[in-house]
Amino acid sequence: METIINLEIKDNAFARQFETKVETGIVSVEYSFQEKKIFLTKINAPENYNDEDFISNFLKNIMEIALERKLKVVPILPKIVVFFKKNPNYKELLPPGIRL
Repeated sequence: METIINLEIKDNAFARQFETKVETGIVSVEYSFQEKKIFLTKINAPENYNDEDFISNFLKNIMEIALERKLKVVPILPKIVVFFKKNPNYKELLPPGIRL
Protein backbone atom coordinates (compact mmCIF):
# COMPACT_ATOMS: atom_id res chain seq x y z
CA MET A 1 0.00 0.00 0.00
CA GLU A 2 1.21 3.49 -0.78
CA THR A 3 2.43 5.82 1.91
CA ILE A 4 -0.10 8.28 3.23
CA ILE A 5 1.14 11.43 4.87
CA ASN A 6 -1.49 12.27 7.46
CA LEU A 7 -2.80 15.77 7.02
CA GLU A 8 -4.77 17.91 9.39
CA ILE A 9 -8.17 17.77 7.73
CA LYS A 10 -11.23 19.67 8.88
CA ASP A 11 -14.62 18.27 7.94
CA ASN A 12 -16.51 21.52 7.48
CA ALA A 13 -20.05 20.11 7.57
CA PHE A 14 -21.60 23.57 7.19
CA ALA A 15 -19.76 24.19 3.88
CA ARG A 16 -19.97 20.46 3.02
CA GLN A 17 -16.26 20.12 2.33
CA PHE A 18 -13.05 18.63 3.66
CA GLU A 19 -10.39 21.30 4.11
CA THR A 20 -6.66 21.40 4.69
CA LYS A 21 -4.26 24.32 4.83
CA VAL A 22 -1.41 24.94 2.39
CA GLU A 23 1.06 27.83 2.27
CA THR A 24 -1.10 29.87 -0.10
CA GLY A 25 -4.50 29.18 1.45
CA ILE A 26 -6.91 26.25 1.73
CA VAL A 27 -7.38 23.20 -0.47
CA SER A 28 -10.86 21.70 -0.17
CA VAL A 29 -12.92 18.88 -1.61
CA GLU A 30 -16.66 19.53 -1.72
CA TYR A 31 -19.05 16.68 -1.01
CA SER A 32 -22.66 15.72 -0.62
CA PHE A 33 -24.20 12.77 1.22
CA GLN A 34 -26.93 10.40 0.11
CA GLU A 35 -27.68 7.39 2.29
CA LYS A 36 -24.28 5.80 3.12
CA LYS A 37 -22.55 7.35 0.11
CA ILE A 38 -20.37 10.43 -0.15
CA PHE A 39 -20.28 12.16 -3.51
CA LEU A 40 -17.00 14.01 -4.11
CA THR A 41 -18.05 16.86 -6.37
CA LYS A 42 -15.32 19.50 -6.58
CA ILE A 43 -11.70 20.22 -5.68
CA ASN A 44 -10.88 23.83 -4.78
CA ALA A 45 -7.34 25.13 -4.50
CA PRO A 46 -5.71 28.56 -4.30
CA GLU A 47 -5.04 30.20 -7.66
CA ASN A 48 -1.92 28.79 -9.37
CA TYR A 49 -1.75 25.92 -6.85
CA ASN A 50 -1.04 22.71 -8.72
CA ASP A 51 0.78 20.32 -6.39
CA GLU A 52 -0.75 17.12 -7.75
CA ASP A 53 1.13 14.94 -5.23
CA PHE A 54 -0.32 16.96 -2.36
CA ILE A 55 -3.84 16.76 -3.77
CA SER A 56 -3.45 13.01 -4.31
CA ASN A 57 -2.32 12.63 -0.69
CA PHE A 58 -5.26 14.80 0.45
CA LEU A 59 -7.62 12.46 -1.44
CA LYS A 60 -5.97 9.43 0.21
CA ASN A 61 -6.66 11.00 3.61
CA ILE A 62 -10.30 11.53 2.60
CA MET A 63 -10.53 7.87 1.52
CA GLU A 64 -9.28 6.84 4.96
CA ILE A 65 -12.00 9.00 6.55
CA ALA A 66 -14.58 7.28 4.31
CA LEU A 67 -13.24 3.87 5.39
CA GLU A 68 -13.49 4.83 9.07
CA ARG A 69 -17.06 6.07 8.61
CA LYS A 70 -18.01 3.02 6.48
CA LEU A 71 -19.05 5.21 3.55
CA LYS A 72 -19.02 4.38 -0.14
CA VAL A 73 -17.37 7.02 -2.33
CA VAL A 74 -18.94 8.21 -5.58
CA PRO A 75 -16.38 10.09 -7.70
CA ILE A 76 -18.25 12.77 -9.67
CA LEU A 77 -15.17 14.72 -10.72
CA PRO A 78 -12.97 13.31 -13.53
CA LYS A 79 -9.86 14.12 -11.47
CA ILE A 80 -11.16 11.85 -8.69
CA VAL A 81 -11.95 9.08 -11.21
CA VAL A 82 -8.29 9.31 -12.30
CA PHE A 83 -7.27 9.09 -8.61
CA PHE A 84 -9.20 5.80 -8.25
CA LYS A 85 -7.57 4.43 -11.42
CA LYS A 86 -4.11 5.28 -10.05
CA ASN A 87 -4.96 3.93 -6.58
CA PRO A 88 -6.82 0.64 -7.14
CA ASN A 89 -6.51 -0.25 -3.43
CA TYR A 90 -9.38 2.21 -2.79
CA LYS A 91 -11.76 0.62 -5.33
CA GLU A 92 -13.47 -1.23 -2.45
CA LEU A 93 -14.91 2.18 -1.51
CA LEU A 94 -16.86 2.41 -4.77
CA PRO A 95 -20.54 1.48 -4.55
CA PRO A 96 -21.64 -1.69 -6.36
CA GLY A 97 -22.27 -1.06 -10.04
CA ILE A 98 -19.77 1.77 -10.48
CA ARG A 99 -17.07 0.83 -12.99
CA LEU A 100 -14.13 3.05 -13.78
